[in-house]
Amino acid sequence: MAAHRNSLETFPAAHFVLDCRGRKLDCTPGIEQGAHVMGILNVTPDSFSDGGRYVDLDAALGRVEDMLEEGAAIIDVGGESTRPRGSVYGEGAVLVPADEERRRVVPVIEAIASRFPDALISIDTYKPDVARAALDAGAHLVNDVTGLRNGPELAVIAASFGAPVIVMHSLGSPGEMPHEHRYEDVVEEVAASLEGSMRTAEAAGVRQVVLDPGFGFGKSIAENLRVVNGVDRFLQLNRPVLVGLSRKSTIGAVLGSREHPAPVDQRLYGTLGATAVAVLRGATIVRTHDVRPTVELLRVLAATAASSIPSFREMT
Repeated sequence: MAAHRNSLETFPAAHFVLDCRGRKLDCTPGIEQGAHVMGILNVTPDSFSDGGRYVDLDAALGRVEDMLEEGAAIIDVGGESTRPRGSVYGEGAVLVPADEERRRVVPVIEAIASRFPDALISIDTYKPDVARAALDAGAHLVNDVTGLRNGPELAVIAASFGAPVIVMHSLGSPGEMPHEHRYEDVVEEVAASLEGSMRTAEAAGVRQVVLDPGFGFGKSIAENLRVVNGVDRFLQLNRPVLVGLSRKSTIGAVLGSREHPAPVDQRLYGTLGATAVAVLRGATIVRTHDVRPTVELLRVLAATAASSIPSFREMT
């Protein structure tokens, strides 16, 4: 897809072709499919969208099989919710001790690695002990929603396994979300924070870092929308950009209102619209609950935006 303004020479393969413990994933802006899809697998009882549906191992594996068949490139396994407090989601998520989080995610990761050996697996955690156990179980990437603000230990562990780290911009503790913050320029401040997280990871020995601007974490509706429109600014850090927009409250507010947002199960089309903008700006990993619709969106978006895709023309 040739949508981004910069030339491909701007994007060095050393940073954009991820080596996920020996498995390569090309995240260069301009890849033919537009972006890779990361399917969400929450093995939690309290996630805002699907809490409790996949705590059973057989149910989790069934969901993984479905997502892989629908076109997911990565399965992101999470054992602790970041569901925020508020009128929509109630009391919010409860902090989970590391041993309980390990109990939730390790058997699932081991089973995915055994049953679907070609699947790339990401562990969604900010706890070093959980990351180590997940990588031992077969995970390929670490997805840290705190952006290493708790220190470099998780990055040191990831580096020892040769695993890339996804650093997300957020504020405060996940168990205390949401966090209010007044931004002067949300895009520039998020970019500066992501650069700091990236430097922390690389100083700890991580060879490859993915940037996630943290849509929905401590940002207003307007700020979240600016972040989506500002993906190309984050791309200037010369690292792949991941976006996680799926079913978020900002999407619900745009489709409804702040006081009466659209229900979670009615946010798909809004999510797809924001996803299209983010990918056209250069995002190359999309984290989502809705794999098939996202894959189909990306396929048509890439075919439409590309200046020439011979394989597509050969099909017509």
